Amino acid sequence: MKIAISAESGQGLDSQVAQHFGHAPYFIVVNVENDAVTTTLDIANPFAEAHQPGQIPDFIKQQGVDVMLSGGMGGRAIAFFTQAGIKTATGASGTVRASLERYLGGTLAAAAPCAESVAHGHA
Repeated sequence: MKIAISAESGQGLDSQVAQHFGHAPYFIVVNVENDAVTTTLDIANPFAEAHQPGQIPDFIKQQGVDVMLSGGMGGRAIAFFTQAGIKTATGASGTVRASLERYLGGTLAAAAPCAESVAHGHA
């Protein structure tokens, strides 16, 4: 399974989770086999400064990702990921490692649109 996590820096599993998915400077892509990390890859977000709806989910799909974790994510992004067959989970915080462990342990589950997205009618 390949899991991407929005991150504030390119420090692999020690990066802090980015709370705003669309403006995350990095994505840490982690390969997991039998609940163990086999490889990690730090990828700079080419759309962190500006993006059109769907660009980042398409970019993540091109990386072969199965699951996207983030602190917060808008309803439109969640819908794009769902259409692409990629599972999403929000509420990630702390380090990428800690959020990954929570996801694999089942305590970080389904995504819900962030309050900002709902307030702007994007949910």
